[in-house]
Parts: sequence; C-alpha cells; structure tokens
Amino acid sequence: MTKDILILAVETSCDETSVSVIKNGRDILSNTVLSQIESHKRFGGVVPEVASRHHVEGITATINEALGDADVSIEDIDAIAVTEGPGLIGALLIGVNAAKALAFAYDKPLIPVHHIAGHIYANHIEEPLTFPLIALIVSGGHTELVYMKDHLSFEVIGETRDDAVGEAYDKVARTIGFKLSRWSTS
Repeated sequence: MTKDILILAVETSCDETSVSVIKNGRDILSNTVLSQIESHKRFGGVVPEVASRHHVEGITATINEALGDADVSIEDIDAIAVTEGPGLIGALLIGVNAAKALAFAYDKPLIPVHHIAGHIYANHIEEPLTFPLIALIVSGGHTELVYMKDHLSFEVIGETRDDAVGEAYDKVARTIGFKLSRWSTS
C-alpha cells in the first residue's frame, strides 16, 4: 500500500496569510486563510508594510489552524511548500522564513513555489492538466499568457507592461466612483 504524501503549503505573496494541508497533490485537507481586507480598506488598496506586519502577527496561528483542521501534526507532514515570489517582498519573507524554520526544525524538504506557477497548477486540483496548454493568469498583480509544452515548462508569450488587468480594473472603478465591495468602507 502506498503512503499518502502530505504537504503543508504556505502562501503570503500579498495581503492574505494562507496555509493548507494537501494530500497526494490534489486532496485539500485544510485551507486556512487569514484575511487582511479590513485593515487595507481605509487605504483603498494593499499597503505592503501593513500586509507584512499582519503576516508576522498571524502566520503561526494560521499554520496551527491548518494542521488542526486537517487533523494532522507537523510530524505527519512530508514536505513544506512555500510561495517564493513574485509578490510583495516583505510579505514573501514572512512566509518563506516560517516555512524554512519549520523545514529545518522538523527535517522536512522545502519546496519553493513560483507564485504564477501556483495559479496555473491550482487548476490541476480539479482536473489533470493536458499538455500542451496555454494559461491566462489575471490577478490583481499579474497578467500573463503562458505556454506550457509540458510540466514545469513555462514560456511567457504575453504580459502587461505595467499595471495588471486586476489592478487597472480597481483603479478605473475607484476613479469613476464604482464601489468595490472588497474595498468599500461603508
């Protein structure tokens, strides 16, 4: 009988602290998210220093909650995955340092994950990826068109030059007075 592989996944690339326990690459046993949206609303967007501080305050509790929700201990974990970038450098450092500390303390392999690759591979949880493929990533911070001939073979074939589509959408909406529920203070 094959042993299940448990991965503790840590994501802190922007304004949410997210920790999950994933079994065999596709079965999400827990997904704990510590949102910072209330803290950033008054600024109309994410303030990198504020985001970093919230990650520092919440990373340990979020890790513990994810392990508890999955009903596993850190000793049960086979490896630790962490977003290595791109993202807000201060926010990334919190997640990377927490993951490195756990990996070192418990002698677990550390798996660095590229943020954009994470967006693409998140689809694999629902359906296996079929290659070759073209992936369109549209988020608040990144907009890319990526060609993949095979697993881990990435070729960026198009991307925005400055503002990502999501960021541009937020800016235009604020300029014309459209209330975005995630940034609304009312």
